Amino acid sequence: MKLHQLEALVASADAGSIRAAARALGLSQAAVTRALRELEASERLPLLIRAPEGIGFTEHGKVLLTHARLVLNQLAHAQSDLERLRGRVEGRLMVGVTPWVALTFLPEAVLLFRKQMPEIRLELFEGLMTVAQPLLRDGSMDFAIGQLQPSAGVQEFACEPLLTYESSVMVRAGHRHERASSIHDLLEDDWVLNFPPDGLAGLVDYLFTRHGAQIEERRIVRAQSVAMLQTMVEHADMCTWSPTILSRVPPFGGRLGPLALSERFEPRQLSIVSRRNSTLSNAAVCFVECFFKVLRSHARSGKRDDLALFETLSLLI
Repeated sequence: MKLHQLEALVASADAGSIRAAARALGLSQAAVTRALRELEASERLPLLIRAPEGIGFTEHGKVLLTHARLVLNQLAHAQSDLERLRGRVEGRLMVGVTPWVALTFLPEAVLLFRKQMPEIRLELFEGLMTVAQPLLRDGSMDFAIGQLQPSAGVQEFACEPLLTYESSVMVRAGHRHERASSIHDLLEDDWVLNFPPDGLAGLVDYLFTRHGAQIEERRIVRAQSVAMLQTMVEHADMCTWSPTILSRVPPFGGRLGPLALSERFEPRQLSIVSRRNSTLSNAAVCFVECFFKVLRSHARSGKRDDLALFETLSLLI
């Protein structure tokens, strides 16, 4: 297994065809085809599915593709670190961020990072950890700031806890049930929730079933973004469940409010999540340190806004 063969494999997957992969790599189509055939021959496994409309991958090919991406991304990180030691700060950093962090501490952390590493090409990816996990797995994403799903393999990802945060059932100001005292009062309402494709059953159990409540799943709308969730809560009178801190910051503050329900929801943990046994680049380490600094600064602040935020958070660092 050679580096140019892995590059041909990844380029073919990204481009969708060998011809397009050749253009992307600046090679002849024959050279890319030869590299792929040599890779299949050396591994003694079928890796590609060739068809007139393009190429696909066998199960063997998909497994190798994941590792190939990881190898190439790790080499890119190594090259970036070496360039920094030579005095040239270049490279790319991709960070996954859970939505509520994007609305609170992220902007300040980014500004601090940009002052320290202005040459780094920074890419921010907002989304749930289930969306970020495949990108962490293949090395495309350096690390994520979020909550690792319980179903994720603990042997695959490493977590560095940052803080715990409260979550609440919330409705818009003026909602007919804004004084509800139990989840049972809300079973005839429509709900908008943010969850992974396979996460509805677990979420229904967490919010309703374990409290002896039964809700019709047709009442639950899945929102793919925080903006969509906000719109449905404010303009369609839906209930939602989300980090309580959202009720303290724009654009939610004063417009959405947590309900004082008798049912309790355990604090959730926010962590730095990375691929286990991988090495964070210097840029990634710098970004994490900037984020730590911002968190500590706000946690120690006596300003009214910061005190309101940390009524719902508990720092672990």
